[in-house]
Amino acid sequence: MTKPIKVFGNSGSPYTQKILSLLRYRNIPYTVSWGDVIHNLSILNIDPPKPVLLPTMIFDNDGEILCKTDTTPIIRYLEDLYSEKSVIPNSPTLSFLNYLLEDFADEWTTKYMFHYRWHFKDDAENAKKMLVLQHKLNIDDDSMNEFANHIADRQINRLWVVGSNDETAELIDQSYKRYLSSLENHLSNSSFMFGQRPSSSDFALYGQLTQLVGFDPTPRDIAIKISPRTMAWVNIMSDLSGLHDKGGIGEFFGVKNQNSDKSSSINYFQSNEYGWDELDNLPKSLKDLFIEIGRVYIPCLISNAEAHKKGEDVWETKIDESKWKQKTFPYQVKCLNWIKDEFNKLSDIDKNYVTDYLKGTGCNKILS
Repeated sequence: MTKPIKVFGNSGSPYTQKILSLLRYRNIPYTVSWGDVIHNLSILNIDPPKPVLLPTMIFDNDGEILCKTDTTPIIRYLEDLYSEKSVIPNSPTLSFLNYLLEDFADEWTTKYMFHYRWHFKDDAENAKKMLVLQHKLNIDDDSMNEFANHIADRQINRLWVVGSNDETAELIDQSYKRYLSSLENHLSNSSFMFGQRPSSSDFALYGQLTQLVGFDPTPRDIAIKISPRTMAWVNIMSDLSGLHDKGGIGEFFGVKNQNSDKSSSINYFQSNEYGWDELDNLPKSLKDLFIEIGRVYIPCLISNAEAHKKGEDVWETKIDESKWKQKTFPYQVKCLNWIKDEFNKLSDIDKNYVTDYLKGTGCNKILS
């Protein structure tokens, strides 16, 4: 890359926050533009992607312009461009588990965010105005209120699309609380999900949590009570650019470095060989997150795929002994297929390691 990557996003977008934190950690040059993506792209005479998603990223390699969306494949694309401070574990088994956890963060924990933001009146009042102001700070009050009410009406009417309603509210709330409890336990053992360095799943979890504990009042109050470590982790994850530097934030995290006697910037983590846990040494606290995945997200993926295959626009199933009903998402069919693709890339031995690790979590239901 010869020029900084251009990122077009919104501060209220968890996926924008996900990618910005990752770029800072990897010390990849970028610029960020807030506001209307289509308008900003038009100024640059760049046709918007279809569909327009947040963030949209522009890669300029000696005049060759590439416009990309969807953070999971973008992260893998960045791995091909930049070798230092990789966020994909070098172990095939950990790489798969990281992929599954990243997908859960992107596709299920966003249900927490959407539910709390628009199901509760106080949260909706907060969100509708802040989202307008983050788009245009100097908008007049009358226009702000008009746009704010338009956004709120649209999003509240879409709650059922992601499965949020009075009947599923308790299920979502309990899942979020278990998720926080698991994170609290895990962060007492490990600074990141898979070792002494952050993986792509760390950044995916972080992105959603920026909204849950930093933007929306109700889930923030819950997090304060259940997981103060998560609150602190989110604040620190925002900028890990100096994590592995001598005297840097890594010492705060308790990250050890074999080259810490050197006065220059530490190179230990520049290689992808170091800093990851072994599969056999993953803390039990991480397994609890995969138990939650198997408990709530895997049934969702399976039922959504079955409904899509039958051409059904809406599906319902039992999740955690509660009725769950939502719109069929073709994209989540792709997510399921991509998870299977990642699993099928593994050798037979590594497949056995993964299925043994996931035994009892419920995640193996999608791997057969």
